[in-house]
Amino acid sequence: MANAVWTLVHAERAALVEDLTAVEGARWETPSLCDGWTVHDVVAHLVDTARTTRLGFVAGLVRARFDFDRLNARGVARERGATPQEALERLRRVVTRTSTPPAPLNSRLAEEVVHGEDIRRPLGLTRAYPREALVRALEYQTSTPASFGGAKELVTGIRLTATDADLSLGDGPEVTGPALALLLGVHGRRVALDELTGPGLAALATPA
Repeated sequence: MANAVWTLVHAERAALVEDLTAVEGARWETPSLCDGWTVHDVVAHLVDTARTTRLGFVAGLVRARFDFDRLNARGVARERGATPQEALERLRRVVTRTSTPPAPLNSRLAEEVVHGEDIRRPLGLTRAYPREALVRALEYQTSTPASFGGAKELVTGIRLTATDADLSLGDGPEVTGPALALLLGVHGRRVALDELTGPGLAALATPA
């Protein structure tokens, strides 16, 4: 299983590097879908998480006084580089890394896909993600408590059904739509809600 997940993660990193190769100048400072972060910042964050080991994560969290936002901000500042092209080269160099913070491997897929969209959508870029990557990421996110960055509580009492994959999760009023839109929706990316329908949508759209 681990090898299969890493193969998907590495493919997402490589695809993002390829997409960003043609992005120049001020476009790197485009606001991403992550509040307060530019495209450049999100790339730096992906580099930082790709380089993070389990022990390194714990040590960094202690130094950040157990403040996850501070930990992430420090990682972004460390990996932005002097220019966007330097950040892109750093991303290129970590494409095949297999280090990870202390979290299930499918969290790496969720990270790559969602942050990939955080970058691509504001830039007008699109990607056809592998179905397996979307399914694994969505199953992980909906089974993980909010205290660990997941959406388990958010989706309690609704049913998510993908229209482009053999996937249906949960019980209750249904929310239907493409698997990517469902994944973004449970991650709080409201931009994807217009792609979803169903009586459960109001619950999914309610801010945490």
